[in-house]
Amino acid sequence: MREIVVISGKGGTGKTSLTAAFAHLAENKVICDLDVDAPDLHLLLAPGPLRTEQFFSGHEAIINPDLCTGCGICASMCRYEAIAPVSLADRNVCQVVPTRCEGCSVCVAFCPEQAIAFPSRHCGTWYHSDTRFGPMIHAQLFPGQENSGLLVSRLKKEARNLAQAQNLDLILCDGAPGIGCPVIASLSQTDLAVVVTEPTPSGVHDLERVTGLCDHFRTKVAVIINKYDLNPEHTARIDALCAQKGYALLAHLPHDEQVTQAMVQRQAVTEGPDSALTTGVRQAWHTITQFLG
Repeated sequence: MREIVVISGKGGTGKTSLTAAFAHLAENKVICDLDVDAPDLHLLLAPGPLRTEQFFSGHEAIINPDLCTGCGICASMCRYEAIAPVSLADRNVCQVVPTRCEGCSVCVAFCPEQAIAFPSRHCGTWYHSDTRFGPMIHAQLFPGQENSGLLVSRLKKEARNLAQAQNLDLILCDGAPGIGCPVIASLSQTDLAVVVTEPTPSGVHDLERVTGLCDHFRTKVAVIINKYDLNPEHTARIDALCAQKGYALLAHLPHDEQVTQAMVQRQAVTEGPDSALTTGVRQAWHTITQFLG
């Protein structure tokens, strides 16, 4: 079983569009969207959920107003100022501000009335779905929730189990942009990181950051320069960086409005008419398959 993750140092480089195109071209694969904070691969693949599971991670404090005496000990102990007094008709009680609670449980430990429950925090939902390109594992965190790295690890585990159960030999992942926890988790046990960049100052800078992360975890790197014809000078800088670091340079893809047209139609760009862009994408995928052996 091989695992590929498509990542980028910044958003907007075309990472998800290329992942959808690779999903169209690949065979015997599980598709996995690891951008759990702001997923969008489902917009192109239109998955139909076959299984829906709730994701719980960490804990949150909940004060029972019937047991609370309003003594304020919990508020004085909380360093995050996540507990505020509330006036009821007959007395004052304490109440947790959910957006500030870090789940440290100090209030639970020091409450003299044992009025504070500490259940697991419901952070989001993950899915096993079916698409026109094959099975897909994906998720959505609720706004403001943390532990996205833990959810990414859960998705990768589910994708591997599904691939083994259905005798599939490839896991194709759409990673999150940047270099944070979701990206670090997505690189775990990955055979190849396909880094999508663009010839702009921020594109070059963020390419250096994300490839540095891959080097730190000893993950093989291959690079695609999207919209290479926007700035020949920065394209040359990326070419030189790949040559210096020994990264495989998969493709120089031209700027093409066909990508936007495919997005509007909720399609992968390779589902449309042939062009210099689609030829480059197909050649890039062929190189990836050779690269993985």
